[in-house]
Amino acid sequence: MSVNDPRQSDTSVFPDPVYRETVLRPLFDGAKTHHVDGFRRIDRAHLVMLTETGILDLKQAAMIAGALEAIDREIDPSTLTYTGEVEDYFFLIEKELKARIGADIAGRLHTARSRNDIDHTLFKLGLKQRIDTLMAQARNLLDSMIAAAEREKTTLIVAYTHGQPAQPTTFGHYLSAAIEVLLRDMERLEAARAIVNLSPMGAAAITTSGFPIDRDRVAKLLGFAAPLPNSYSCIAAVDYITSTYSAIELMFLHLGRLIQDFQFWTSFEVGQIYVPNALVQISSIMPQKRNPVPVEHMRHLASQTMGRARTVLDVMHNTPFTDMNDSEGETQQMGYEAFASAGRVLNLLAAFIAVIRIDSKRVAENIRRSCITITELADSLVRIENLSFRQAHEIASKVARAVVAENGGLEQDGYEPFLAAFRELAGREPAISHEKFAELVSPEHFVAVRDRLGGPASKAMDAALSAYKAKSDHFKMLAAEHEASEQKAANELNEKFNALVEAR
Repeated sequence: MSVNDPRQSDTSVFPDPVYRETVLRPLFDGAKTHHVDGFRRIDRAHLVMLTETGILDLKQAAMIAGALEAIDREIDPSTLTYTGEVEDYFFLIEKELKARIGADIAGRLHTARSRNDIDHTLFKLGLKQRIDTLMAQARNLLDSMIAAAEREKTTLIVAYTHGQPAQPTTFGHYLSAAIEVLLRDMERLEAARAIVNLSPMGAAAITTSGFPIDRDRVAKLLGFAAPLPNSYSCIAAVDYITSTYSAIELMFLHLGRLIQDFQFWTSFEVGQIYVPNALVQISSIMPQKRNPVPVEHMRHLASQTMGRARTVLDVMHNTPFTDMNDSEGETQQMGYEAFASAGRVLNLLAAFIAVIRIDSKRVAENIRRSCITITELADSLVRIENLSFRQAHEIASKVARAVVAENGGLEQDGYEPFLAAFRELAGREPAISHEKFAELVSPEHFVAVRDRLGGPASKAMDAALSAYKAKSDHFKMLAAEHEASEQKAANELNEKFNALVEAR
């Protein structure tokens, strides 16, 4: 009995129509949308290196350079429609090269490289540019937050714990806490950029090449800090992806918490924040309503950004340690959506924080009703009356309960309950007068005495703001260095490539 060999009877031709429409066309469309410039730069840098190392002679290189220049001039990628004649955008460029200079010369451009190292280099170029844009937007938010914190460093607010009024602080102090988290998130994103900024070119398929290539030269021409050393790592280690999207995920998880507070603080019952009319939409049916909907948009966009970043990380989970499609075109394109929504949040939040103001009348009333300065009364009893903190806490607790029961305020209504509680629990008269009592339980005094490191008092806040400005300046310096490095590489690549074009 003979066994049929399916290879002998297979008359099908690549690409299968369904595969073409479900895989190849989307990948082609993604490449022509997102990676045309990357392909162009990689081709040019690799060609320059092949020429400088003598792998190609000047005549061959000049012919290839002229053809690449003609392709750029004559073909608008946005007008291309995928037909299935070639597998992908890479092979389209190779086909165009062959049409202009013949298969023998055109095929020499691919010496000592693979789509493996090309693809990861391509994706790193795309990520680096997007990280730089996102960092610029984050710096803008940081500066907006620092300016607001400085402007509002003495503006009282109610600080909440467990969803309940806890203690008075200032809006500047609150924003400073958020600034510190943002600074750490930006440091994580900057660290991710350093991982992205290592070139895979020269790894070829997996193990580099027997040709005398210069990996450092290609890295320099493409604006990378250096080559990624291990060639297997170049095509297998996707930590440049996971580090980037982990940093994004954390940044927007953290910003989402800040935005959620703003949502709570703008509620009618709390009213701690006033949002200007320019950022308020009016109900179509209820004319009394002021809806600060930008907060809602920031909240759900932050969640979308976090979710998109997490999705990229999930795609990387349990993948083999090798080159694989899971980390490539379609995953990269999906990840770019995280950058897009991230930028919208950062821009809107920076504008929002710049213009919102604290409703001091509402804050004062909420402080009065909630007795949230009572902790300082207990602390003061320890310092002034030489009581133990536990005894002082019991006295303060009795005072707070009595005042709240009468819907009063500590400054106006707390002294008589204080006298009664002190006499009962301390067994003597207090040294604290009515006037002194009112001072001790005022929110201004509460903040002023908290001048320790990290506290809301002016001295501590001034030191913190100075440190934040220094870090902001550091990020700006790094951005300027990155821009200068990228521009220098681009200029050198253009100069070397144009010299090859002119050598024809």
